[in-house]
Amino acid sequence: MNIVIIKYNAGNVQSVYYALERLGYTATVSDEPAVIRSADYVIFPGVGEAASAMKYLQEKGLDSVIRSLTQPVLGICLGLQLMCSHSEEGNVDCLGIFPQRVKRFPNTEKVPQIGWNDIFELHNPVFKGIKEHSYVYFVHGYYAELGENTIATTYYTQNYSAALCKENFYAMQFHPEKSGDIGEQILRNFLELKN
Repeated sequence: MNIVIIKYNAGNVQSVYYALERLGYTATVSDEPAVIRSADYVIFPGVGEAASAMKYLQEKGLDSVIRSLTQPVLGICLGLQLMCSHSEEGNVDCLGIFPQRVKRFPNTEKVPQIGWNDIFELHNPVFKGIKEHSYVYFVHGYYAELGENTIATTYYTQNYSAALCKENFYAMQFHPEKSGDIGEQILRNFLELKN
């Protein structure tokens, strides 16, 4: 199985790489378009700031590469936000794979959200074997709105999208690679999806 983790200036690559290793998979880390396109599964992680990350993706031509992929793609954390239409973080247009807009949590609350939170209203094969209200690990100050692509919901100041799916594109606001057994099962489920 050929798994590629996209390397860019905001990727939390190592933790994802080691999580896959624990599951018995070896991944390639690359920013080469041909390598990314040849993968069976692509993981698009992210920790950082949306505007500078989008600028980097555009400079490297990775924005059009990601949009063109037809195999299963998994965005994680900032990866999810960059797959949405627009982010308030740096007021930047993003990849537009999902129509959701990304907004900042209200200043009245403790921002960013850091820690374990439950996910619910799970409806996608990527959550096979995961119980409603399972706890996963979040670190973020911005969130994606709810919409028709929402496949998991969570609550922090309000309900928002914990995970999104559209065709072959999947994305999670939480970090499955840091979410213990639950996260490992979600990663395994993703890698068992059929092209």
